[in-house]
Amino acid sequence: MKIIITALIIFFMVVEVSCAPGRYPQSSLVRKAYKTNLKKMRAGYDRFIPVHLPLDSLGVKQWTAPSPNFDIRTPDLVIIHYTEENSCPQALYTLTNPNTSRKVSANYLICKDGTVFKLVDERYRAWQAGISRWGNFNNINSISMGIELDNTGQEPFSEKQIASLSVLLQTIKTRYHIPVGNFIGHADVAPTRRADPGTYFPWEELSTKGFGYWRDSLLPALPADFDYKTALKLIGYDIRDTTAAIVAFKRHFIQNDTTSELTDYDKQVLYDIFLKYDQ
Repeated sequence: MKIIITALIIFFMVVEVSCAPGRYPQSSLVRKAYKTNLKKMRAGYDRFIPVHLPLDSLGVKQWTAPSPNFDIRTPDLVIIHYTEENSCPQALYTLTNPNTSRKVSANYLICKDGTVFKLVDERYRAWQAGISRWGNFNNINSISMGIELDNTGQEPFSEKQIASLSVLLQTIKTRYHIPVGNFIGHADVAPTRRADPGTYFPWEELSTKGFGYWRDSLLPALPADFDYKTALKLIGYDIRDTTAAIVAFKRHFIQNDTTSELTDYDKQVLYDIFLKYDQ
């Protein structure tokens, strides 16, 4: 057990040191807060803390038997955001500020010039999705990785920014074997609260590289008994607020129309996307 604990501590030390090259100069307050939280995260690996259950009526003994067969959880989803800030330095300040009520972060931040900031190690749970849901999962932060793009939400994304994003997504997809359909937007998992990455985001371009689905140029015929609510739900959308789910879907897959009504064309697109997820 001591060998395992030592190996884990060394692992975390390597992770921290490996970020040193090119480290962005941050305030002493941010560095201190980071080290404090990192120390807190390590504490759970310093010793094995058993869960004490109330003894049953037979008085059965409870034993602690630490197993070496474990590792750190890996992400299943990648969530794309826009920062809604006026500049990358401003977004960086927000995402690394330990003394704010917002308590937000992400695993990565990509500036308009393509510069990439690694904010939270991929194996850690970044505070990026908030109250959200996708399929049967409602603790999205625990199963996802978040990428923030420097963008106000009212402007196109730069070519350099998308180029850096594409490279980053490819490395993530390779490392964690993320399925094509699991590259989604913040608005997809939080349709009642969020709109990012917005209608300017080039989902079609990214889909050609295997990051998220996009509608086909030739759409399939719509079945007579097509149930759009069931299709939205099976894709992953939270349909407890159906109107919000429809708008989120159209913001992602239609983009030039984000009204809450589904036209016949919209339903064909929805069916087309549903078939991709249903493969």
